[in-house]
Amino acid sequence: MLDLTYEAPKPKTIAGATGDWELVIGMEIHAQIASEAKLFSGASTRFGAEPNSNVALVDAAMPGMLPVINEFCIEQAVRTGLGLRAQINLVSAFDRKNYFYPDLPQGYQISQLYHPLVGEGEVLVDMGAGIARLVRIERIHVEQDAGKSIHDMDPNMSFVDLNRTGVALMEIVSRPDIRGPEEAAAYVGKLRQILRYLGTCDGNMQNGNLRADVNVSVCRPGDYERYQDSQDFAHLGTRCEIKNMNSMRFIQAAIEYEARRQIAILEDGGKVVQETRLFDPDKGETRSMRSKEEAHDYRYFPCPDLLPLEIEQGWVDDIAARLPELPDAKKARFMGDFGLSDYDASVLTADVANAAFFEAVAAQAGDGKLAANWVINELFGRLKKDGREIGDSPVSAGQLAGIIRLIRAGDISGKIAKDVFDIVYSEGGDPAQIVEARGLKQVTDTGAIEAAVDEVIAANPAQVEKARANPKLAGWFVGQVMKATGGKANPKAVNEIVTAKLGL
Repeated sequence: MLDLTYEAPKPKTIAGATGDWELVIGMEIHAQIASEAKLFSGASTRFGAEPNSNVALVDAAMPGMLPVINEFCIEQAVRTGLGLRAQINLVSAFDRKNYFYPDLPQGYQISQLYHPLVGEGEVLVDMGAGIARLVRIERIHVEQDAGKSIHDMDPNMSFVDLNRTGVALMEIVSRPDIRGPEEAAAYVGKLRQILRYLGTCDGNMQNGNLRADVNVSVCRPGDYERYQDSQDFAHLGTRCEIKNMNSMRFIQAAIEYEARRQIAILEDGGKVVQETRLFDPDKGETRSMRSKEEAHDYRYFPCPDLLPLEIEQGWVDDIAARLPELPDAKKARFMGDFGLSDYDASVLTADVANAAFFEAVAAQAGDGKLAANWVINELFGRLKKDGREIGDSPVSAGQLAGIIRLIRAGDISGKIAKDVFDIVYSEGGDPAQIVEARGLKQVTDTGAIEAAVDEVIAANPAQVEKARANPKLAGWFVGQVMKATGGKANPKAVNEIVTAKLGL
């Protein structure tokens, strides 16, 4: 387990004209379930298809069409709940949430309100080395997505694309435990990381596969701690919901603006109106979208087309037994097995593909610390510069491990290794064969190194006297010898011989 210290949330404090204010934030994350078929039909979920091409008759709400639950989507939601240490409800039920949108052909959404599939859970949010904050999960319910209205293709008409209609979503609802913009972004990032490890959502925010509704209110310092678990929500302020956020940077900016807007209203003697708002990233501000609906406004009632969903504990146990290693456990293992720092382990486990690549390099190279250094500093740095992901890396785990093995064997120096890395990255090839063919092998013959040292010392008598007076200047001789040998001399041997020759 990670050596984590749970730290009570440190609220973001904003100074107002009448005193300080604190933020209270809860989030509803809509995560698209990773499935090739929709929640109630066999239609494809492929992103980027021609408009209205991934639509089954039940998605289009044709008369007489009945929904059939996709078992794999339920399994993915259960897997998510288990990954968040949540209660799995063996009996759940679907409800109809009634509202009208042009891109909702049924006139209602099939969702879960009264009996969700997943109950209370938790997320540990990393807030620095060894520090985590606990965000409680209230529930996870499964529901179908709506379609998409398109307003920018014609000045006089709007269009509707039903490809997303019926796609399976998990709505992950947190308690109002988040206390600042940075913590909100960190929470979304951690949740996204866990979902990717589980394989239950790809977390692609650009495609809308992970979206956040952010509920923001403000209160006086200390009120949250006094009233967070009571039913006296008035002291926590009237909340406004910022809808459909798909960027962690925008989430932070929207929370900051919305909090200041609410504070200004309250300090002017006004009342915050509970409503749904949108964030305008160009103006950096939120604006009103509609008044906030309550559950009764949607006229929820049990979906008559679907029986209550009953699952067996044995099935849940089987899913639990097949869970992958999750980020916190993997980070702890990397730190324990390879002796990595908290920072290095965090970088390597931030993405499941990056972690797998590192483990492959470490296993083949036989040195976890050296592998981490090369993966983080050389490979990740180069990939970021070129705008590539680890899956598109020109250097394989085997090739990078080969370079590290050459360093460990003393065949090449660190400097030469970087040249070999550049060659492999640009041209490909086997590192050992490249070193041999291009004459890059490190000079370990002490006789040859000694001769090079003697030559440099003989050519620089004035520098010798300075070095003997100030031993720190011996590094100049080391550099000259490395230059004379084309960087091929063993640096350790050069240091030892230079020190001995100068009598230091």
